[in-house]
Amino acid sequence: MENSQQISLTTIQDEIRNETGVMLYFWGEHCNVCHALQPKLFEAFEENFPAIKLITIDVAEHANIAAHFGVFSIPTAIIFLDGKEFARVSRNVSIPALIKQIERPYKILTL
Repeated sequence: MENSQQISLTTIQDEIRNETGVMLYFWGEHCNVCHALQPKLFEAFEENFPAIKLITIDVAEHANIAAHFGVFSIPTAIIFLDGKEFARVSRNVSIPALIKQIERPYKILTL
């Protein structure tokens, strides 16, 4: 997992405001599903949505950020497009379905 120690709520809110898209990936060190899902999800996003910034957030280190975004289970991915929450998925994630859901609005935003 990427280092999430330098993350703050303010920096995340700035990223959401200023980037075309942002995915917040909430995970935990002892969560096996988190460790299995993250590389697959990030690979799919890097391949299909290169303009979406990927941010990992360890819920044990940043409980305040998880609480702010209403994250109650891990793994959870929240996708923001054009500064607004567009999609939220937890635990059982269908990566192809998520890609299909994001594809059209992403293409419109990145024309």
